[in-house]
Amino acid sequence: MNHSKIAASGALAGALIVSGCHRKIETPVPPRVETAAHFPERSSTLVVPISARLAELEKGLNGEVPIALWRIDKPNQTCVPPKRLKIFGKQLKVTPTLHCRIVGQVRRGRIRLSGHGDQLEIIMPVQAVVSAEDVGGIIKKETATGAAVVRAYAKLSIDGRWQPTAKVNIAYDWTSPPGIDFLGQRIQFVDKADDKLKPVIAGLEKSLPRELTKMNLRARLAIFWSRGFTSVMLNRERPPVWMRITPQRLGFGGYRVSGGDLQLKLSAEALTETFVGDRPADPKPTPLPGPATRVGAEGLRFFIPVLADFAQLEPVVERALGKLARKGIVLKGIGPVDAEFGKVTIYATEGGRLAVGVKAKAKARNAGFATTQGEVWLTAIPYNDPGSQVVRIRDLRMTRNLDSQTVNLLISLFGDETVNASIQAALVHDFAPDYLKVLTAARKAIATRREGDFLLHADVDKVTNGAIQVTGQGLFLPVTADGQARIFYRPGR
Repeated sequence: MNHSKIAASGALAGALIVSGCHRKIETPVPPRVETAAHFPERSSTLVVPISARLAELEKGLNGEVPIALWRIDKPNQTCVPPKRLKIFGKQLKVTPTLHCRIVGQVRRGRIRLSGHGDQLEIIMPVQAVVSAEDVGGIIKKETATGAAVVRAYAKLSIDGRWQPTAKVNIAYDWTSPPGIDFLGQRIQFVDKADDKLKPVIAGLEKSLPRELTKMNLRARLAIFWSRGFTSVMLNRERPPVWMRITPQRLGFGGYRVSGGDLQLKLSAEALTETFVGDRPADPKPTPLPGPATRVGAEGLRFFIPVLADFAQLEPVVERALGKLARKGIVLKGIGPVDAEFGKVTIYATEGGRLAVGVKAKAKARNAGFATTQGEVWLTAIPYNDPGSQVVRIRDLRMTRNLDSQTVNLLISLFGDETVNASIQAALVHDFAPDYLKVLTAARKAIATRREGDFLLHADVDKVTNGAIQVTGQGLFLPVTADGQARIFYRPGR
C-alpha cells in the first residue's frame, strides 16, 4: 500500500473528527433555463353552414315567375283528320278534314320548394284552358282543361367568385291532359302546351340563382373571413391559455336541404396555435380567397397545456423531507444523523431536467463527522407514461465534486436511498385535477361564442395528453383536444 496516500487520508480524517468543527458545503448550482412551452401548430377545419329559409326563396320565385305563363292562338289547325275506308281496294275519304282555331292560356299555381339532402325540388302546378273554335264551320267552340305537375330538380353550386349557379332538370306529367271529345274521337292539346312549358321551366336556371344571390353570400363570407383572424381564451388562469386562429382557405361543400332550410355548407380550414400568458397579437387578415377545391379533414384541433409551476412543487418536497427528518435518518457506515431541511428551490435546467436545491444541516450522533450545512443541488428527469397524467422523476443525482463525497456529511445524506426516495416521491405530481379544470374551462370557452352575426358552436369529444415538458414556467402537460365546430350565420339575434 502507498504510505503517502495513507498519511494523507489519515490527516483528512483527523481534521473531521475535531469536536465542534463545522463545515459548509455547496454543490455546483445547475444553470437556469427560461425556455417557454412549445406547442406546434394544428390544422383545424370548421364547418360553416350558411342557411336560407326555403319559404323566403319560394316567396322570391313566386314574385319573379309570372302567373300567366303563355297564351295560345293558332288559326287553321287540323283538329279532326279525315276518316278513310278501304272500298274495292282503294282508300276513300268518307269524312272531311275539319279545321279549327286553337286558343287558350296556361297559368301556374304557387311554386313550392322542398327537397332532401343535396337535391332541391321545385314543384309548380300548371292549369291549361284550351279551346277549339269554329271547328269545320260546324261547332262554334269546344273548351278543354288540363293540369300538370311540373317538377324541377336543381343542382346548386357556386362559381369562383362565390356567386350561386343552378342546373335544373325538368320532369313533369299531365295529370289531366287537355282535350275534347268530338265526332267519336279524343282531341288532345298536350303537345301544344309542351312547346311553351319547356322554356318556362328552363328559366328557373336563371331565376333561382338570382334569388340565392339575395343571400349576399360573398359579403357575408368576407365578414366571417376577416373576423376569423382572432384569438380565443381557453383558460383564464393557471395558466392563461389562448388559441390563435389563422384562416387558410375556404372550401365549398355543397348545398343541403334540411328542415325547411337550404344550407350552404362551407369548410373553413385554419391554423390553431396555443399560447400561454398574455393574449397574442391577432394575425393580420387576408382578403377572402375563392372557393378551395379541397380542405383538410373536418374537426377542431388544438392544445390545452396544463401547468404545474415550480412554486407548487417546492413546499411538497419541503414537507416530505421534514417528515423524514422527524422520523429519523440512519446513514450506512455513519449511523443516526440529526438533519434539518430548509428552503427547497426548483427550476428548469439543461437537458430537460429539473434542478432541485435543498438547504440542509446535518450532524452525526456518533463522533467522527463534523456538523455540515449548506445547499445541495440535484437534478432529475420528469416523465409520464403514455396517456398518463401522473408525472414521476428518474435519474435523480447530485451536482457534486467527485472528491467531496467521502468528506462531507451532506453529500452522504443526499446520497442515501431513503432520502432520495422521499424526494422522488414528493416530486410525483398528478395532473388529473388541474387537467379536468382546464379542460372544463376550455370546453366552456369554445362551446358558444358570438362574433357579430356569426355564432360558434364547438365541442371537444376526444382528449389525449402527451409527454411532460420542462419549461421555464413550470412543468407543462400538453393536452391534445379534438372535436367538432360549426359557425352559423345568425343575423340580428
